[in-house]
Parts: sequence; structure tokens; C-alpha cells
Amino acid sequence: MTYPVLETARLILRVPEAADLDGWCAMNADEETMRFIGGTAGRSGTWRQLCTMRGAWAIRGFAMFSVIEKASGAWVGRIGPWEPEGWPAKEVGWGVAPQFAGRGYAHEAAVAAMDYVFDTLGWADVIHVIDPANTRSIALARRLGSTNLGPTRLPDPFHEAVVDAWGQSAAEWRARRA
Repeated sequence: MTYPVLETARLILRVPEAADLDGWCAMNADEETMRFIGGTAGRSGTWRQLCTMRGAWAIRGFAMFSVIEKASGAWVGRIGPWEPEGWPAKEVGWGVAPQFAGRGYAHEAAVAAMDYVFDTLGWADVIHVIDPANTRSIALARRLGSTNLGPTRLPDPFHEAVVDAWGQSAAEWRARRA
């Protein structure tokens, strides 16, 4: 199977690889970073997450990308399309390692991912599942042009999470990008 590779000015977005494990583990160990995206995980739990993302590429034809900094080759985070079984809708989600936060990488990669889901995958709409207390993700969703569509529910094991769906249509995205 051939997988897409997206490039931005500073980043490469590609399917997750085993070599991403150390960077992914470092992000998953950071309590502040992981507070709103499933909680911290050790190395074995992180390995399963990485394999889940890679497996979703093979099974669904899409999943989050590993985001790589061009200048250093460092693993920045995971951003992109996501819709596991029972998810409320097709999502573009994000998680960035703390040492890369505040550099605009999440926005840069999310824009590339949004273009990809609308222009290549042909999605009509997209959401971002965000905890109402996650002000940084809300700010990114707003910067992308998404609006709060209201509360939504996630499947087990996240069924007790309080989250809102932020989102927009392909037409809204394209109008803003024009």
C-alpha cells in the first residue's frame, strides 16, 4: 500500500513508523500535554497507540500522521484524520509534544490535514473533539475556522469524557482558504 506524504514549509506529515516511538513516548509521558487527550501512557501503551494509528491506515485508508520537523528530523506530534469505531463523526485531531508547542506547528500541520481530508478524502464535514477546558485546542479550532457545534459523546473507554464537537463543512473551509 502506498501512503501519502504531505509537506508544509517546516513539516513533513507521514504515516507513523516504529522509529516514532521514542518521541511519541515522551509526549505521552507529559501530564499537561496528555491531560485532555486520553491521559498519560507508558511505553507499551504508547506502542499500542502507534500501532493503532498505523493499522487504521491499512484498514480505513486514513489516520493521524506523524508530524516531523524538516530542519531536525524530530518527531513533533500526531495530527490528522481520525474516526475509530463509534466516534461521533470524522475528525481532524492533534497532539503536539510539549517542546514543539507554541511554534505554530499544530496549526501548520492541521491546515495540511484539513486540505487533505476535504480535497483528497472527499469529506463533506469535519469535527475536532475538544474538552471545554482545553483552551489551547479551542484556540486552534477557532483559528482553523471551526465553531462549537455543542456537546458530543465518545465511545468506550472515553464515554465519560465531557467534550464538545467543533467543526465546519468543506464549503466553509474552502471559502476561508480562497
